Amino acid sequence: MKLINTAIGYPYIGENREWKRTVESFWKGAISEEEFNLEMKAIRLDLLKRQESLGLQLLTVGDFSFYDRMLDHATMFGMVPARYNWSGNVVELTTYYAMARGNDHAVACEMTKWFNTNYHYIVPEYEGNTLQLTNNYLLDYFLEAKEELGQITKPTIIGPFTFLQLSKGYDRISKASFILQLIPLYLQVIEQLVEAGAEWIQMEEPALVLSLKADDIKLVQEIYKQLAEKVPTAQIMLQTYFEGLSAFEELSQLPVAGIGLDFVHGMKENMSSLRNYGFPANKVMGIGILNGRDIWRSNLAEKVTSTEAILSLSDVKEAWIQPSCSLQHVPVTKKSEAALDETLLNALSFADEKITELVHITSYVLDKSWTGKGNISQSMLAIESLAQHEDRKNARVKDLMSHVIPEHLRRPLSFTERQQLQKDALQLPDYPTTTIGSFPQSDEVKRTRTAWRKKKITDIEYAEFVKSETARWIQIQEEIGLDVFVHGEFERTDMVEYFGEKLKGFAFTKNAWVVSYGSRCVKPPIIYGDVEWTAPMTVKEIVDAQQLTTKYVKGMLTGPVTILNWSFVRDDIPREQVANQIAIALREEIRELEAAGIRIIQVDEPALREGLPLRKEKWNDYLSWGVNAFKLATASVKNETQIHTHMCYCEFNDFIEPIRALDADVISIETSRSHGELIQSLKQNRYELGIGLGVYDIHSPRVPKVEEIHKILTESLEIVTKEQFWINPDCGLKTRHEEETISSLKNMVAATRKLRQQEQLIES
Repeated sequence: MKLINTAIGYPYIGENREWKRTVESFWKGAISEEEFNLEMKAIRLDLLKRQESLGLQLLTVGDFSFYDRMLDHATMFGMVPARYNWSGNVVELTTYYAMARGNDHAVACEMTKWFNTNYHYIVPEYEGNTLQLTNNYLLDYFLEAKEELGQITKPTIIGPFTFLQLSKGYDRISKASFILQLIPLYLQVIEQLVEAGAEWIQMEEPALVLSLKADDIKLVQEIYKQLAEKVPTAQIMLQTYFEGLSAFEELSQLPVAGIGLDFVHGMKENMSSLRNYGFPANKVMGIGILNGRDIWRSNLAEKVTSTEAILSLSDVKEAWIQPSCSLQHVPVTKKSEAALDETLLNALSFADEKITELVHITSYVLDKSWTGKGNISQSMLAIESLAQHEDRKNARVKDLMSHVIPEHLRRPLSFTERQQLQKDALQLPDYPTTTIGSFPQSDEVKRTRTAWRKKKITDIEYAEFVKSETARWIQIQEEIGLDVFVHGEFERTDMVEYFGEKLKGFAFTKNAWVVSYGSRCVKPPIIYGDVEWTAPMTVKEIVDAQQLTTKYVKGMLTGPVTILNWSFVRDDIPREQVANQIAIALREEIRELEAAGIRIIQVDEPALREGLPLRKEKWNDYLSWGVNAFKLATASVKNETQIHTHMCYCEFNDFIEPIRALDADVISIETSRSHGELIQSLKQNRYELGIGLGVYDIHSPRVPKVEEIHKILTESLEIVTKEQFWINPDCGLKTRHEEETISSLKNMVAATRKLRQQEQLIES
């Protein structure tokens, strides 16, 4: 048997976020386009050398991006919306980044989550124009590795079916035209790669793990039939991940040279399919045996046993040992994390360590010998030591969990009854204006926090700085004229990390960054033990801010499911149990905020939807415990206390029931890039609770005009009543600059006042 190891993809940000710094330097004009391209090339080659040095046998190119791979494909195919005034031919970097971030003349393309991960991609827009191959950058990367490193790599492409499914702008009629244009472009890319010497081309088709209709299956069969007929010499590895392959009997027979399967998240289904249908004898199997989305060390003995069972069941003659998906979703290496608890550190495995594990597994399956002494016993010992950690045996947490009863999940009165009580108590104007939570974290804020963390300033000095910055922004909000204030979150680096640092059961890394969107990188906390609230986490800062104004200042918390989904979570107990532990901790914090006189409390759940299983038939179980965790955290408040929540990039039409089930008094939705679609959705699915429709895009540096916002407000009133309607940006403002933030908010308030004046004229 022929057996090699490979990776579907590797983190492109670099061990020390070299990629991020290069991109942001270019945006700021600190480096030229020529310097930018040279630095990016150096980073690409270094990443390949790194993987080679770890023992990876088949390297991958095309997993690198200047911003996002879906955007890369869209520009490669000439899918540039007309609003960017593209002249044709190669898409310049200015146009590329305008699509990602917007500019003074055009809003950015929509951004949404990549399946059920924490990564956001740019949604390609098809406008019916003639597509073209503008530049085969995959060929450039392949030749670069071949010439610079002497490596015949595996180019990776997002497959045509997935690209089609994740694009927008076509309907049932124009879909055929879109497909007919796409296939020849894919053929050109493949032909050029084969001519250049590519032995394998990886076609990533994660959409093939979704629930597929009969027409979908026929379309996939036709697409790959055409690719095989036109380029018969191309060896395509059809790569699936995040779940088991749907319609296995039909799709396993596609005319491709290999099929990659996820034997982590899709283990049960893919194994069942192998037993029922077998695996084509003439195809290479990609065995996704290591979890590409978590950071836990694998039990090598178990992984070897599973790999051998898969090989025996499938009876293939050639296989690739690989992670379950791209390693983009995990940090680069744990070698900088020596400050972590030793037991925890030993149980971790990031991208580099996972590649080493792949090498060990491949070696043993082939030769029945380990590449390093004691590897198998070390992995088992590390896992068992963490299982016995004292932080996983918290008696108080277990006692609190055992006393949860159904009444803890329900507010005493219905929304309609609460709404009137809150209106009388809060006395807010019609169309109240607010923001989502965070304000710009300036260079001064970041420098001061860094100085505090490095103990160059005292705790008292840091607290005084945060207090003064909060006071400054309370005054700015007064001048802008907002109705409900926030304290700005200047003491917080990240909306999950901040709470994790104050709860037991969490650990934090020094350099374990992963990309969230564009150049935005995050360090997810590690939930390794039982989660426990020990002291107030937010009360002092909120109360200090509230004392500076007669306007209401919202308490700001991150919800239990978002904390769960945006962390690396222990894998020894069900996720539902971890979510409930977090919910109980937040419940205690909310009690403290209420006791301190805070009347409006926002508990954000931007990640509730993204945690959905990819198959709809699995949604109910997740939503049941996810919604209950939110209610466990929030339902104990007084009827007069107003609970807000916030969600990002939410497909409202297929998620309205779970949103309604949260029973939040007000929800703000991040929809500015797809506002028209939300309006249509709400026409079909009426929503009765309070709602704030994000009226401008905070991910773009452009300042929206008053007229733009006013138009959105008037359109929104077609489907939202005055009594329901809150007005706010579509997300937090932490990453924006101060000047653009103030200007945008002033325009938002001006548009709201214009709306109120129109209402008064109508009423009079």
